[in-house]
Amino acid sequence: MTDESKHSRSQRQPGHFRGGKGKPGHNGPRRFASNAPAERRPDQLWIYGIHAVAAVLANPRRKVLQLLATQNAAGRLVEEGATLPGDLKDTSPRDLDKLLGSEAVHQGAAVEVAPLAPLDLDALGDARLIVVLDQVTDPHNVGAILRSAVAFGADALITTGRHAPTETGVLAKSASGALENIAMIEVPNLATALTDLRDMGFSCVGLDSEGTMPLEEGIRGDKIALVLGAEGKGLRRLTRDRCDIVARLDMPGAIKSLNVSNAAVLSLYLARRHLGTATS
Repeated sequence: MTDESKHSRSQRQPGHFRGGKGKPGHNGPRRFASNAPAERRPDQLWIYGIHAVAAVLANPRRKVLQLLATQNAAGRLVEEGATLPGDLKDTSPRDLDKLLGSEAVHQGAAVEVAPLAPLDLDALGDARLIVVLDQVTDPHNVGAILRSAVAFGADALITTGRHAPTETGVLAKSASGALENIAMIEVPNLATALTDLRDMGFSCVGLDSEGTMPLEEGIRGDKIALVLGAEGKGLRRLTRDRCDIVARLDMPGAIKSLNVSNAAVLSLYLARRHLGTATS
């Protein structure tokens, strides 16, 4: 029962594919695909914040153009396990404020990168848990969802090509490194993508306050796609029609709906509990 069913894009470009830590069958990042218009993908962007920058430096699929860091931030990056490039450029918080804007919470570190390469839906392979966002637009919400998705071992996040945030520093900072650790797929038509996912064996479970059953009962099968809708309008009609089940989160308190990022946390927890603790 979401507010983003009633709250919150991203490029479909993962960095490090989830499951690389010693799991059999994965020799590194796996990537998926996008039909995103080229004008939506900048040639370069700045990612900032200690966790986000450290994740970039750990991602072999990410092309780093330059790294700026204060002495203190450089030390913190090393503590995070990051390997600093030899051409690290010393900087000051004031210079980073000028570069990124005073609203950017950069923590003394920023890295200029090329955007992650677009991927293909067919590359999902043995993925078992994915999140699908139907026109969720707020980069802070999408970033929070990314962070939760990685924490619960989700394999991919799928968004629409329009009405979704592009890959930006704000998105990466909100995701706190998760942008580099999950496959992000952008599709031109979500209804068609859901049909493709069902053909691939996924149970597509839409989340909506008017769902026909509690989410705990709606999660079925061994490959799950959780589908969450945009702020205000929730799931679009065609999106609902292409889901196998539209379920709800029953809330016992006075407030009956949740922000989409909070609803995503609960949904991911229930889906992971259903699938078991092992990640794909």
